[in-house]
Amino acid sequence: MQIRIDFCDPQAALAQAADASAAASGHSGASALRCAFAAPRQTLVAHTHAQVRPLLDAVQACALQGMWCVGYLRYEAASAFDAALVTHEADGPLAWFAVFGQALPWPAELPESGTTVAGAATGPEGAPSLPAAAGSSVVWQSSLGRAQFDTSLAQLHQAIANGEFYQVNYTAPLDAAFAGQPLDLFQRLQQAQPGGYAAFIDNGFEQVLSVSPELFFDWQHGHILTRPMKGTAARGSDAAQDAALATGMTQSPKERAENVMIVDLLRNDLSRIARPHSVRVPALFRVQSLPTVHQMVSDVTAQTRPGIGLADVFAALFPCGSITGAPKVRAMQAIRALEPRPRGVYCGAIGVVRPGGHATFNVAIRTVTLRGQQATCSVGSGITADASAAAEWQEWQHKRGFLETASEPFTLLETLRLQAGQFHNLIAHLARLARAASHFSYPFDEGQIRHTLQALAATTVAAAAAPDAVWRVRLQLDARGRSSAQCFKQNSPPAPVLLALAAMPFEACRSPFTRFKTSRRAHYEAFAATDPQVFDTLLYNPQGELTECTRGNIALLLDGQWLTPALHCGLLDGVGRAQYLKEGRLREAVIRTADLPRVQALAFVNSLRGWLDARLWE
Repeated sequence: MQIRIDFCDPQAALAQAADASAAASGHSGASALRCAFAAPRQTLVAHTHAQVRPLLDAVQACALQGMWCVGYLRYEAASAFDAALVTHEADGPLAWFAVFGQALPWPAELPESGTTVAGAATGPEGAPSLPAAAGSSVVWQSSLGRAQFDTSLAQLHQAIANGEFYQVNYTAPLDAAFAGQPLDLFQRLQQAQPGGYAAFIDNGFEQVLSVSPELFFDWQHGHILTRPMKGTAARGSDAAQDAALATGMTQSPKERAENVMIVDLLRNDLSRIARPHSVRVPALFRVQSLPTVHQMVSDVTAQTRPGIGLADVFAALFPCGSITGAPKVRAMQAIRALEPRPRGVYCGAIGVVRPGGHATFNVAIRTVTLRGQQATCSVGSGITADASAAAEWQEWQHKRGFLETASEPFTLLETLRLQAGQFHNLIAHLARLARAASHFSYPFDEGQIRHTLQALAATTVAAAAAPDAVWRVRLQLDARGRSSAQCFKQNSPPAPVLLALAAMPFEACRSPFTRFKTSRRAHYEAFAATDPQVFDTLLYNPQGELTECTRGNIALLLDGQWLTPALHCGLLDGVGRAQYLKEGRLREAVIRTADLPRVQALAFVNSLRGWLDARLWE
């Protein structure tokens, strides 16, 4: 049995809400509880609804005797507290907890940052010299297609119009084959979505890997804090767009209404166990920024009445209203009718009860369950009267972004020009690498990275027959903070280079693997030119806006001005592009495929090759 808990401090997150820098990150940086557990003194399991409340009573009793209790409740445990809260039949234990005499330190498994240097080469680029991380790829598939999704939303909208409920949290499962190590996947999930309320539980029957950002409740000394999460916006392509999207979410009537509905539901639920007049909403519409999405959270607090126990808290609050809808009973009936199978641990609660009774539980979203070689996770959103199918479908794609990030190992990349022992635009490349490392939570040691590059440069210059030769350097940073570098002889292409317009839209333009340069490039390789005469492919997004080429940026002379596509169209912020913008040689603009007949000249642009005159293949 292996268990790890990595929970941030809910009170610290609340206290930081007044601080602008903390509000941007949404959590404290340091975890309030980061530990492991092994060799339980006993396990407590509930297979029937009648066993759930006695199990929670036993958990509280063990905690009051000085024990640590860690476990979870499935979403299907809801009927244990109210028979009207209908669900599918559970596919596993309704509740499971292990009892421990002590908490152990978080295992120190990762080695210190290191360096690998490869010498000069004249052939094609080889495989990365450092593995990004252990583990295999995970390819997630959904059985819910867009047509069924639209049909389901139409049914929900009709029920809302009929006055049956105000909001329903509609979800669907994603499935994948899995053949790696569960802890490796958990580590990648935490890197994809750091902070929050993460837990790894391997009880032999299943492995639960949760990186939930949502607090269900934190209850200690008679004070209870809940933090419902409702309201979602995508992350932006640059700082300005990112801030605008977060502000737009907090000011959106639709997102605010969705949040308030659940805040009101939580206020009502808390009143069932609260001292009279003690329910408060100290924070409303606060932004919590995650790597793939912005989320809006609010805080609802209360003082619990004397004699209230852990089972009473769950009876009042479970399942959390943020993953049911309002009113809860009717919303759960709609969920039961629309969703074809049990949710399982997803949308349940995972948590720890510390010695003395301090209880902290997450809402088990962003949670993967493994059984043998099968992996399951789900995504969903709150459906209200003004929710559109197109917007909700897109929100689901953003929310599953953490899974795509964690689906396979990858390194961060920079491609630099090395000539006469000097790296071209080195400061800009390292700054971009640092931004990518921050986004993906990769350790970044600039001194160690510079040492890698200096060692490579010294080796290359010593081995070079021509001192002014140009080398293409492939710099990589892996998930453990280890850097590696390889160099390859750079040959100049014929001028002008030939570019071909992509045959279809580039759907991955909003992916973090487009906004940041990494070794995960299958989305680019799918558009690689097949004709040997074609130097690269010119891409455009589903809105028909030009974005970039697969290996560099694009510049276009239009109406007498040299323009380059704006970052918010979905492209990499190339170092060469940024240099030409700074010099005033380029200006950002939205350029559509329909504008191509009016283009007077083209150029392929990147830091490695500089400015290459280009023409479009007819």
